[in-house]
Amino acid sequence: MSNVIAFVRDSLTSLVSRMGTDRDKAATTFYAHTILTDEQLIASYSSAWLPRKIVDIPALDACRKWRDWQAKKPHIEAIEEEEKRLNVKGKILEAAKKGRLFGGAAVYIGTGDANPAEPLDVEGMKKGGLRYLNVMTRRQLNAGEIDRNPESEWYGKPREYKLSGLNGSEITIHPSRLVLFTGAMPADDEISLSGWQGWGDSVLQSTLNAIKNADATAGNIASLVFEAKIDIIRIPDFMANLGNEIYRQKLLERYTLANTSKGINGTLILDKDEEYETKSADLSGLTDILMAFLQIVSGAADIPLTRLLGQSPAGMNATGTSDMKNYHDRIQSMQELEMQPAMRRLDEALERSADIRDPDVYYQWAPLEQMSEKERAEIFKTTADAARQLVGTGTGQEIIPREAVSDALVNRLVEDGVLPGLDAAIEEYGKLSEQEPSEEELAAAAAAQAENSNRRMAQ
Repeated sequence: MSNVIAFVRDSLTSLVSRMGTDRDKAATTFYAHTILTDEQLIASYSSAWLPRKIVDIPALDACRKWRDWQAKKPHIEAIEEEEKRLNVKGKILEAAKKGRLFGGAAVYIGTGDANPAEPLDVEGMKKGGLRYLNVMTRRQLNAGEIDRNPESEWYGKPREYKLSGLNGSEITIHPSRLVLFTGAMPADDEISLSGWQGWGDSVLQSTLNAIKNADATAGNIASLVFEAKIDIIRIPDFMANLGNEIYRQKLLERYTLANTSKGINGTLILDKDEEYETKSADLSGLTDILMAFLQIVSGAADIPLTRLLGQSPAGMNATGTSDMKNYHDRIQSMQELEMQPAMRRLDEALERSADIRDPDVYYQWAPLEQMSEKERAEIFKTTADAARQLVGTGTGQEIIPREAVSDALVNRLVEDGVLPGLDAAIEEYGKLSEQEPSEEELAAAAAAQAENSNRRMAQ
């Protein structure tokens, strides 16, 4: 009889998790595009604080310090007056928020033209030609056919937009008349999974799962808090007598009375054969768990946790400075790479409406992080010391003429805002380059020139 060697393969699997089978837990992690309806977006934004903050905070931070126009003072005043009249800052903020929420919004540049389907004529705009600004979302604006002409300025974007009016009417709008905010960039312009071709995705589309997990964790922790203390009373023959209706009624009355007496004087009255015990749940570590889920939300939204929660950094040596600096850099990139190109025609129209046609007019986004008084004083001292080094001691040995250094120093101090009212004082008393030199300055210059001459003769 020959020996038979049998190979046995262990096929033990978990009946609960299905490990080792096609239904492994890890195998259930896949990506699917779950479309959020407008009703879901509105409900989450209106009823939950995390979605609202994720939508609002970056838009608010991008607009709150606004921008500083660089031009002659009368020109700056005229442009800023137009911005106030039209509420440019408020309209851009509203459109940025709605664009992030719905994946698409626009500011309509109203000029009163008879046919908004024609391109906006910025060069032909006269003073006061910019009449109003209106905010619309993709719920009102339907994107038209995508432009596929590679020579077109609007390649890859809708040729036109349709505004739904009353009684089913539609108004055609040329894209040059719109300041467009498209939310999160779609993965592919050709594939519109949201059903809104020509627009982007809501920023909540990719963050809502993390938000739900954090909200669910917070809700479960809240339930645990209410269940943290449980009173346990052991009653003889409890299960044997539960079938008796009179027994159940007497039992409820008896412990209602017991709880009432306990609430009044802290004394619980029990039968001698009854046993009473209190159990408390261990809540330690729940805060760390919740903060871990909120940290995931913070990463998903690309907003520092200190900014998202509005709290100071915790822990030893924790300042949050690097996180906020990175966040401010991100907002600055958003301003320069997204908002500024979108607002280009609006800004041109704003200048024409203010009767400004100076090609040297431009603006800079104001920094989000403001300096402290100590930092301002240190910068002022450093700048003043550097100016003294450049002009020397007034003996004719200056590296740069005093007048040039004076004008540059005044511009720097005005931009830094370290001396309030300096620009008005300069206008009243004049710049150093516009003033006649004093007798002392002339005498010092003559003495320096004579000393230089004597030195050359001695050589």
